[in-house]
Amino acid sequence: MADDVRELLLSTTADADPSTPLSAPDLRLLIDRLRLRSDRLHASALSFASSNREPLVSALLRAAASAASSASLQSSLESALSPLSSSPDLSDLRSLSDRLLAARRELRERQEHLAAASSVASLSARLRAARASANPLAAAAAAAELKPLLLDPEGSGSGGDEPIVFGLLRDEWEQLVDELQVGLAKNVEECVEFAPEGGKVVVSAAPRGSSSGACGVELRVALQALEIIDSLDYGMAKTADLMIKHVLIPAISNISVTVSVEVLEQGGPTAPASVLSIVPSEELQGCKDGSVLYSRIIDVIKFVHKFICLENITWMQSFAKLTWSRISDLIITHFLSKAVPIEASKLIEFQDVIRSTTEFENTLKNMMFISPDRMDGKLTQFVENVEVHFAVRKRNEILTKAREIIVQYDYDNPLASDDRGDSVVDLLFQPEKCFVSKSALQLMRLVHGALKDACLSSTRVAKEFCHAARDALLLYKAIVPVQLEKQLGSISQVAAIIHNDFYHLSQETLGLAFEYRADFPSGLQKLVVFVDLAPIFSQMADSVLRRQIQLVAVNLSEAIDGADGFQNTHQSQHYESAKFSIEQVVFILEKIHIMWESILPRSIYRRSMCHVLGPVFSRITKDMLMIDDMAAEETLQLQGLIHLALENLSSLFLSLVENDGDGKFLDHDTWIQLDESVPSLKKFRKLAELLDMSLKSITAAWESGELVNCGFTSSEVRRLPFLFILEWSSANHGP
Repeated sequence: MADDVRELLLSTTADADPSTPLSAPDLRLLIDRLRLRSDRLHASALSFASSNREPLVSALLRAAASAASSASLQSSLESALSPLSSSPDLSDLRSLSDRLLAARRELRERQEHLAAASSVASLSARLRAARASANPLAAAAAAAELKPLLLDPEGSGSGGDEPIVFGLLRDEWEQLVDELQVGLAKNVEECVEFAPEGGKVVVSAAPRGSSSGACGVELRVALQALEIIDSLDYGMAKTADLMIKHVLIPAISNISVTVSVEVLEQGGPTAPASVLSIVPSEELQGCKDGSVLYSRIIDVIKFVHKFICLENITWMQSFAKLTWSRISDLIITHFLSKAVPIEASKLIEFQDVIRSTTEFENTLKNMMFISPDRMDGKLTQFVENVEVHFAVRKRNEILTKAREIIVQYDYDNPLASDDRGDSVVDLLFQPEKCFVSKSALQLMRLVHGALKDACLSSTRVAKEFCHAARDALLLYKAIVPVQLEKQLGSISQVAAIIHNDFYHLSQETLGLAFEYRADFPSGLQKLVVFVDLAPIFSQMADSVLRRQIQLVAVNLSEAIDGADGFQNTHQSQHYESAKFSIEQVVFILEKIHIMWESILPRSIYRRSMCHVLGPVFSRITKDMLMIDDMAAEETLQLQGLIHLALENLSSLFLSLVENDGDGKFLDHDTWIQLDESVPSLKKFRKLAELLDMSLKSITAAWESGELVNCGFTSSEVRRLPFLFILEWSSANHGP
């Protein structure tokens, strides 16, 4: 209709915009056209009704009849329900309906209970029949049939809503299975008997004697029943264990003795028996490839396959599952591990062992004793990795030997050896020599030997040799500081030797890669690194020496403290204390001089001694300069103490300078070298001169810069006139 009106509008305003508002004449024209259109539609509807009068009348009559029928039904229903709605017994009808529903529900439950009781009775009867059966096969078959009925698919656990009686039936079924397992396993044990002394097994088709609790059936029947109830492994477990203990262990471990396997038939056709015997032989066999050993094992397995498993593949695979892992371990322990070559040059000879081992496992695969995949190929995997086993053995040997070298060396008496000169080695990157322990020398020989073997080996083996060399060096770092903690915690010659050992190892590890890298296998040349160990050993050496210097410094400081600041030395008691203090200092310095000079490299010895001497002379000089109002007698006493220290340390001073061996000491060049090495020594010696100088001379020495060159400060020089004022006045004006 909207479209028609739109057409009428467009027809009246053909040239006008459809969105333009209409004028009054246009609206009147539109109304006229709509009225005309309505008249046409009314005339068309009347024409259709006239032409279809009869179908329309019939449809209207049917609709009226349907409406009348619906009203009649509604009236009948209301009349039928009206007595019920007005009756006082409606509650009785509802109660009767509820009782009817409850009765039907109770009947349904009783039917379910009856069905469950019937099932329980049937299961119980079948269990009793199985338990009462004299035929183990029938009992086993009945137990197997009952298993899915009593056990849920997820396992043997009971459901949370099942009747208790089913749990009782399940317990009874499990008891039946346990009784069958125990009885049948006992039956198998009686059919397969082992001699107490070992090396012999007798297999009978049926138990030869009665035994309480045994089923007394043939071996075949017992194994079939065990297979039916999925207890074959349980039934054969003890037999497999005894076969390992009494037959296979003697057959495998006694490879140095000829062991023969003999199968004998004993008994008549009603009671057949087979005997397997392991008999030692006096003849010696030198077959190194293991073929004789493998032949013995195969004979044993064939005997088991034929007379115990009765050529049944399933039973044989159960026996294999119980024994193969232990058989392979025994072969590896008693034969293959011992056959691994000791020297790399003999690895080629191991190819015969690889061949015979591969043939042995292939034979077992053909017999279906082991699986055809690599899962059970434990022996083949071992021999194929013989290079790794060889390398691991050598690595363990190297580490064991390294540990013995380190632990068993007598560090408490390192200089007692007659061949002490062998322990003096040249440093690799220093033009010096030093004394090292026999332990470090032997350790480096071991490392060099391992790396030389690595140069002649394959990549895998060479890698293990290199790791062994690194680990051997790290063993020294791990063991020695802990083992010698007591010696390293005190001033000792052992500590100096340990320092040299670490220093020597740091130098050696720097050169290992340069020495051997070109000869390593190509795949290993860029992977092997030793240079990272050099800083570790160098730091250990520095740590040991630094600790020794600290201990010496503490002892020297305590010795100087005994002088009580060198005060009042003009008094006898104080002078003796000061003198004893100086003697103690000299003793300690001479002690470390004797210990260190013959042990440490010369450059390290000189540097260490200078570190020790510097604080000593500086402390003594400082204490003497702090004395107030020094008397003339004190100056002489202090001067004498300084000369005492210098004279007693003459040999130590000579060890710190380069000399031509003529024994001169107090020459000018020697003092120049000493003053450069120990600046505080120059100040210490100059103090001895100042104690005997006049104020004028002191002033002249300061103005000339001589005192500054000796290390004196302006504050110290300003104190000098007050220190010596009494002595100066006495010398110039009298008492």
